[in-house]
Amino acid sequence: MSKPFRTILYGFLTWLIPFLAGFPFIDQQGNYLIDEIFFKTIMIVVGALVGTALAVFYLRDIKENFLKEAVLVGLLWLAINWILDLIMVMTGFFPMDVREYFMNIGLRYLSMPIYLTGLGLVLRGRGEADIS
Repeated sequence: MSKPFRTILYGFLTWLIPFLAGFPFIDQQGNYLIDEIFFKTIMIVVGALVGTALAVFYLRDIKENFLKEAVLVGLLWLAINWILDLIMVMTGFFPMDVREYFMNIGLRYLSMPIYLTGLGLVLRGRGEADIS
């Protein structure tokens, strides 16, 4: 699998897996089937788990420029997630406007470049790509 394809695929998966994980907790009218705060907590945990796992899988194959690679991938994954979510906002799938989206969901994605940058710093400090 080529590096650009893998980068975009993993970015898409950071969006898709948590998106699908939320379906059992929301009915067809968009109402929560569980407490809203609990739902948001589940989504944050699922997103962190998926994002961290994919970041580790991605970065284990990087052999140089760890920090640069991690920052760029983190920003690209952030952009992918924002674009896909904003498509959902614009099409009415998410019943909110853009301002509400960023207040309720969008800013949480900033965790991606944050943890990827942290992993990149660790790898740079070790001078190797093995983070296992």
